[in-house]
Amino acid sequence: MDRFVVGTGRCGSTLLSQMLAEHPGVLSIFEFFTGLDMTRRFSSEPVDGREVAALISRENPIVTMVLRRGYKVPEITYPFGGPQARYTRDDKLPWILVSMLPQLTDDPDALFDETMAFASSLPPQRLSLHYRQLFDWLAQRLGRACWIERSGSSIDYLGSLHELFPTARFLHLHRDGREVALSMREHAPYRLAVSLIFQLPAASTFADIAKLDPHGPPEPDDAISRLLESQPPVEYFGRYWTQELLHGFRALGRLNADQYLDARFEDLVSKPKEVLAAIGEFFELGGDQAWLDRAAGLVRGIPPTRFDKLPAEEQELAEACWPGMQLLGRSP
Repeated sequence: MDRFVVGTGRCGSTLLSQMLAEHPGVLSIFEFFTGLDMTRRFSSEPVDGREVAALISRENPIVTMVLRRGYKVPEITYPFGGPQARYTRDDKLPWILVSMLPQLTDDPDALFDETMAFASSLPPQRLSLHYRQLFDWLAQRLGRACWIERSGSSIDYLGSLHELFPTARFLHLHRDGREVALSMREHAPYRLAVSLIFQLPAASTFADIAKLDPHGPPEPDDAISRLLESQPPVEYFGRYWTQELLHGFRALGRLNADQYLDARFEDLVSKPKEVLAAIGEFFELGGDQAWLDRAAGLVRGIPPTRFDKLPAEEQELAEACWPGMQLLGRSP
């Protein structure tokens, strides 16, 4: 069975991935799809293994720009400065070394080499077969019985995931959109991405960005640095969150009832064992009380809310999130 956790990003899905990783039979795969080249990651054309190896080892420009400007992001877990680390923060870090492989081993560079060798050896075939064989190989290599992939912002491309994996099961974790938006604004990669998507800076700033080499070293006070240091209007992050949900919900009609389950982040942190038991049943992981106990122990309380402390001039965030909240059946 193919298994995925989808969400908008900043919705608590990293915590859920960590909880699933506590299960002795689960290979919890962090952030595989989101950072891959959007024009190629869901291609329907057969490709050979070397092309797949190149796809998953390419840098992500947003990550590169953030790291080279000194920002620390909790989800970027590559051990920079470690005794075995091959890369520095100024290098073009291969995507699967950003978060995925460091979550699976204490020596991600060695596992990266093995992964590249395996991926390169695969014959020409559809990407769905490449991905499934890669995940199956990793699970076997690390002594796990099954895998569950989870990426930030993945509800946005639920339809594409379903096309590649038509019989998969999808667990959708969601959170109050107003809290998600406020969290996104504090998160450097999302702050940069949303600013670029909505072209928030003045046109002159965008002209400056167009002149920059995103892969080169940052210039003093360059346009990207100014974006990362900015505090954009939070309504745009609410609009982005809503757009992701609108895209994802368009795909729900193509899923069978037994392929989809949703869960609230607020319930996950307030009654973790109950929610995880339902998720385990949905993913057919089998009963494991010890897993539930370990996973529930990862919860560090319910995060404080931010929207209720938002200044009056930013209350338009609620309007930006309203369509998404309706889709989720959430009341303000």
